[in-house]
Amino acid sequence: MPPLPAADIRRAVRQGLEEDLAQGDATTTALFSRPIPARATLIAQQPMVVAGMAAAVQTFLMVDPSLHLSVSKRDGDRAQNGELLLQIDGDGRSILQAERVALNFLQHLSGIATSTQQFCRAVHDYPVDILDTRKTLPGWRKLQKWAVALGGGTNHRYSLSDGILIKDNHLALLQRHRRPVEQACRLAQRRRSHRLPIIVEVESLSEVRQALAGKPDVILLDNMEPALVRRAVAIIKNRALVEVSGGITLKNVRAMAAAGADRISIGALTHSAPAASVSLVMALARRAKRRRR
Repeated sequence: MPPLPAADIRRAVRQGLEEDLAQGDATTTALFSRPIPARATLIAQQPMVVAGMAAAVQTFLMVDPSLHLSVSKRDGDRAQNGELLLQIDGDGRSILQAERVALNFLQHLSGIATSTQQFCRAVHDYPVDILDTRKTLPGWRKLQKWAVALGGGTNHRYSLSDGILIKDNHLALLQRHRRPVEQACRLAQRRRSHRLPIIVEVESLSEVRQALAGKPDVILLDNMEPALVRRAVAIIKNRALVEVSGGITLKNVRAMAAAGADRISIGALTHSAPAASVSLVMALARRAKRRRR
């Protein structure tokens, strides 16, 4: 997976620091009037896929370019509980001011990458792709989808322009037609440009049959149990790719893969992945300790 463009990282870091530091740091200013040499270490508190390290580094350096950073784990690396991720040496005031924003990037994005890896491992022996969705935080889509890819997942649409995905609310506006799913697919076939893929969401076997008549590229089985997915796959018979979505968890993802799905899309990868546990431990630099003796 290629790294995120530096411009995207800088933009996200600037936004994060503007939220947190634009009006200054009242606590640090009240406690420390002079530079205070310090060392901070970021430690993994669980097994994880590291994501967001480049953004964390950029955060510290944007606050204070004089900080010295030593990176032990880079984006895409695996880390075990207790392993060192990053060491920062310099003015403790600067480290404190950058701490929360840097950890936000590292914990959130590592959480997404780690969760994605767990889903991918659960179905590793099936020919199925784990996909994300557009259920992302505003302004964070590139970062979140990049973290999914670091964890081994596949990115679905980045925006509404990347494919034709006919969902229940589109179909609700076509209810005057006797077979709305088929009609939607036929309209999309006539009007699409650049051979955009056509994906249609269905909720029953009768809608599966309608979809097949409309010849989409992908039939998305929404909120179906594995047994019903298996029946739908038998009806589709490789005439379209089969995607399943809705209520996918680590407990049922393998059953969905075994039922014959080609793709499994999971909104929870981005909208509710648990943050990875990372701690930042601060201490006075050794030289400062000797001066106090």
